[in-house]
Amino acid sequence: LKLVLPCNLAVWPSPSATGSLSTMASKMAGLSALLLSQAVQPGDAFAAPGAPSASAQAPAALRGLASQSISTSEGASQGCGTWTLGVAAAAAAAGVSAAASRRQAAARPAAASSRLAGATRPQVTPCKGQKPSLREAKIIVCAGSKLPEGRKLKVAVIGGGPSGACCAETLAQAGIETFLIERKMDNCKPCGGAIPLCMIDEFDLPADIVDRKVRKMTMISPTNKEVNIGHTLKDDEYIGMCRREVMDSFLRKRADSYGATLINGLFLGLEEPKEKEAPYVITYSDFGSDEGSARKGEKKTMEVDVVIGADGANSRVAKDIEAGDYEYAIAFQERMRIPDEKMEWYKDRAEMYVGEDVSPDFYAWVFPKCDHVAVGTGTVIDKSGIKKYQQGIRDRAATRIEGGEIMRVEAHPIPEHPRPWRVNNRAALVGDAAGYVTKCSGEGIYFAAKSGRMMAEQIIKSSEQGTRMIDQADLMEHIREWDSKYGATYFVLDLLQKLFYTSDAARESFVELCELDYVQQVTFDSYLYKTVQGNNPIGDVQLLGKTLSSLAKNNSKQPDPMRTLA
Repeated sequence: LKLVLPCNLAVWPSPSATGSLSTMASKMAGLSALLLSQAVQPGDAFAAPGAPSASAQAPAALRGLASQSISTSEGASQGCGTWTLGVAAAAAAAGVSAAASRRQAAARPAAASSRLAGATRPQVTPCKGQKPSLREAKIIVCAGSKLPEGRKLKVAVIGGGPSGACCAETLAQAGIETFLIERKMDNCKPCGGAIPLCMIDEFDLPADIVDRKVRKMTMISPTNKEVNIGHTLKDDEYIGMCRREVMDSFLRKRADSYGATLINGLFLGLEEPKEKEAPYVITYSDFGSDEGSARKGEKKTMEVDVVIGADGANSRVAKDIEAGDYEYAIAFQERMRIPDEKMEWYKDRAEMYVGEDVSPDFYAWVFPKCDHVAVGTGTVIDKSGIKKYQQGIRDRAATRIEGGEIMRVEAHPIPEHPRPWRVNNRAALVGDAAGYVTKCSGEGIYFAAKSGRMMAEQIIKSSEQGTRMIDQADLMEHIREWDSKYGATYFVLDLLQKLFYTSDAARESFVELCELDYVQQVTFDSYLYKTVQGNNPIGDVQLLGKTLSSLAKNNSKQPDPMRTLA
């Protein structure tokens, strides 16, 4: 570890110059205290109740960074992550999101550990006429030990959804020995399937991945008041609707084409390394080409250097590394083929229903697919009542899905909060396994793929293209980068869900606010490009006033009569 300062602090004399190691130690302690006072961690946006803060979990040393400044970094773009932010923007986004962005842009330091240990005597670069300062200080840190010639870092990615496939693809492209283990290659996860426009280019997705290009979104209140949003979209802008079985298969095959080894198998568990750089031993059932529910597979083991858990909300990797539990929602969905004349209504339209009858704390949906619609709902606080709420959305949308034939019924847990711990030694979690699903909208596909790719990029960087061993500190760098980039997004959407999904009066305001052009513009810009765009202080203040006015009105009057959907 070498600390390079742009000024002569005169606190690092050599023992020969001073004749006293105790003097040197004393001055080292002084500088250490100064470092600790300067290292301000990004806000613990993902801290679970009762869990230690990010700073408390910070490792004792940084690894794998080439040259990193302890200085105020450029504020990362803050994604809003959902088209339901439209409403969202209404209440809190106006104040909280803008304030959070400004605070982070002004105060966020570059990712760095709050504790530095194992330092050797640093070199000091004197600069005349400057006062001692840490703002321009740089840390040059060596990665882990060099791997033997011809051997590359070996990584097992458990789970072949968007997070796992994108992680494996990125690792394999860099020449890292990568194994992708997926238990069900034709898995159809119950998922609305909405992806933002930016994801298509960012992840180089082919056009046929998108079943429908949604340019109209109908928000439907508890009394069936309908608000159509989407007129602020440009001609080439849309929300992509895909089938997870199609998208996931494409991503896995692409990872395979880049050199990742695909294993059709079930992860059973892992054995922790017995020494610092010893391998993990993972156990799995290799199904080979077996298909169907009766598959038994052959029990096998494999030694790897790093384990990435991308195995969803019920992650076995998370359990093995003791990542802690989190609250989750149950999503229930029916794939339904409806008559052609009714399918015409949904050719470029998605519907979102809110109300106590369809979910006490979330929303229900009718989303178009290639030749059918997905009709579903979700809830956290009343999981046992999920079938009742599914009947509620069937009843509310009855006139529009009448004559529909159910093709498939799906149910799956969806995380509602990141896990208390997402890294343990050389094992880490991404996607749903880490808890990266946004509240308010329930969006998870983009963030899953993004987290997998970002994790892989950090491993590549820290291991110097797979030629060095990594450790927990390297993986923690990814966690700090992720929290810094998306922490405000998750915080704001959590706040909006608590504000608008708690009563039917608030839900009426939610839909009412969606009529505002400003809300629609910010909503779609934020969702499609994962960057808050177009905000202005005057618009935010006006929106806040209209939000408070709408909430006061709907909470003080009798609900409107129930409308009938056309």
